[in-house]
Amino acid sequence: MTDSESSTSTSALIEKLTDAVQAGLPAAIADLSDLVRIPSVSWDGFDPQHVADSAAAVKALLEGLGVFETVQIAQAKLADGDGLGQPAVLASRRARNGKPTILLYAHHDVQPPGKDEDWDSSPFEPTVRGDRIFGRGAADDKAGVLAHIASIRALVAVFGTDFDLGLSVFIEGEEENGSRSFKNFLLDHHDQLAADAIVVADSDNWNTTTPALTIALRGNVKLHLRVSTLDHASHSGMFGGAAPDSMLTTIKLLSTLWDENGSVAVDGLESYDMATPEYSEELFREEAALLDGVAPIGVGSILSRIWAQPSVTITGIDAPSVMNASNTLSASTTVVISSRIAPGQKASDAFSAIERHLRANAPFGAKLEISEVDLGDPFLVDTSGQSVADARSAMFEAWDVEPVDTGIGGSIPFLADLVEQFPAAEILVTGVEDPDSRAHSPNESLHLGVFRRAILTEALLLAKLQNRA
Repeated sequence: MTDSESSTSTSALIEKLTDAVQAGLPAAIADLSDLVRIPSVSWDGFDPQHVADSAAAVKALLEGLGVFETVQIAQAKLADGDGLGQPAVLASRRARNGKPTILLYAHHDVQPPGKDEDWDSSPFEPTVRGDRIFGRGAADDKAGVLAHIASIRALVAVFGTDFDLGLSVFIEGEEENGSRSFKNFLLDHHDQLAADAIVVADSDNWNTTTPALTIALRGNVKLHLRVSTLDHASHSGMFGGAAPDSMLTTIKLLSTLWDENGSVAVDGLESYDMATPEYSEELFREEAALLDGVAPIGVGSILSRIWAQPSVTITGIDAPSVMNASNTLSASTTVVISSRIAPGQKASDAFSAIERHLRANAPFGAKLEISEVDLGDPFLVDTSGQSVADARSAMFEAWDVEPVDTGIGGSIPFLADLVEQFPAAEILVTGVEDPDSRAHSPNESLHLGVFRRAILTEALLLAKLQNRA
């Protein structure tokens, strides 16, 4: 085949897949809406039947594709060995005639909705307003589930069901609850999950018109810190000013975690040298929802602070409420510390640095208890492989814009487990979100134009792997 014939063939394939994706978009949106209506919160304290119902709905969608040799719902033991994780869905078909195998990952569980009054429409009743569909999980990550399903539908529309590409789909049921059985699931189903390339559809894009390939993710260290100074609560008038209450002590201790700029001041927490695209403070203020007059924290480019530097956030505190406040010196105070770790540093080393800092800076000889430690390593994508090149090419063809290589301030700790179990696989971190998706927040939404282009991107990637010599 000449270069001209190859170009014509490629153009014809892109056109066919584009038409197939467009024709299948109404069904994809309808199926997504049905999934959003299932309140599949995987957190403890929520009805696990909803997660089971969501898994059953995903299984039916995968079976309906007619391309898999096996489709099953499975559970694995939790990492601590106490019980089983939430139900996941696994579908697979073997490669033929030397073609590669690709594994498509997403998750069907969602975050709790929060307060209904914070939503402009019911969180579990998908609602289209303008060019976005709103609902819990509409973006994170049930749209990822449907992007996989809709892209396979488009592939079948063009190639039929008798293609040679090896294909597996793994839809997890507990990503929002720490993927506590993830590693055991990989061990239990290693052969079915083994692949040459793995697409993790749980990230976002640069904006609604520019795609992104995520190449760096921060890790995480999360812990509960209990600060105690008194054997029991005491009268603040009788003893205040001499006896150190736990709230004062906690505030003084926590203040040592940052310098005057708001940068992390914990010796041993490292930064990563990473080039970042142009990103204005004005855009940051809009996307991060800073109030007028509130200044950003940290030093360096905005994106380096989010992608390549550590952060420490206090995400929870147990203390007397304002309503229940009394003139009392508190005996103990508990906080949740959530730290994001720069790429290149092990989470275990970061935890050790944080623990050393807390114990070395405890005021007034306060007693510290650290518990509920959760660690996740950061991740750097090897961008040198053919599948990464194919993914970038597919993004350009689907969006008509060159993709941006991005980092993510958040974490996907299980990526380290994928690398450990499948070291030869190329990992592609993609997604259907954009900066306005508000994942985990009220009024979470999916941009329907991004959804269509994400589906087309994946369909084109699957076609490139199917046609790979």
